[in-house]
Amino acid sequence: MSMHKLHTSASVVLVAAVPVATWGLMGRQDAAGYSPSELDHAVQPLPLAESLETSLGVLSLVLAVVTAALLARASRGESFDRGRWTVLLPLIVAGLIVGAGWRVLTAGVVGANIGAGFFVWAGGPVTAALLFWALFVGLKHHNGDRSGRVRRPQG
Repeated sequence: MSMHKLHTSASVVLVAAVPVATWGLMGRQDAAGYSPSELDHAVQPLPLAESLETSLGVLSLVLAVVTAALLARASRGESFDRGRWTVLLPLIVAGLIVGAGWRVLTAGVVGANIGAGFFVWAGGPVTAALLFWALFVGLKHHNGDRSGRVRRPQG
C-alpha cells in the first residue's frame, strides 16, 4: 500500500471514529429515576446494550488516537501534506458535535427534550458550516498548488 493510500485510509478512519467514540463514551443521557416506559425520546436510540455502546466507543477512541498519531507523525516527517489538517480538523470537530448531539437527541426525558431542540437549532448549522468549510478548503487545496494559486486546466 502506498503512503498516500495509507494516509487517506487513516484520515477516513479518523473522521469516522470520532463521532462513534464521542457517542459511545458519553453513555446514555436518560433522566434518572424513571423506568424506560416513562421516558420520551425525540429520536429512539439504537437497540444496543450499554456495554456494547461503551465497547464501540472505546474501540473507536483507540482507532482515532492511533490514526491521529500516525498522521501527526507523517506530518512531521513531511510524507503527509500538512494542508490536509485544514480539512481534517473541521471534520473532527463536526464529528464531536454529531456524536454528542446524537446522545442528546436520543436521551430519554420526561416532557420536553430542551437539549434536542438546542442541538437542532445550534448544532445543525454549526456542523453544516464545518462541513462546508472542509469541502471548500479541500477543493481549494485539491485544485491549487502550495502557493494557493488555482491550476488552469491544460488542453
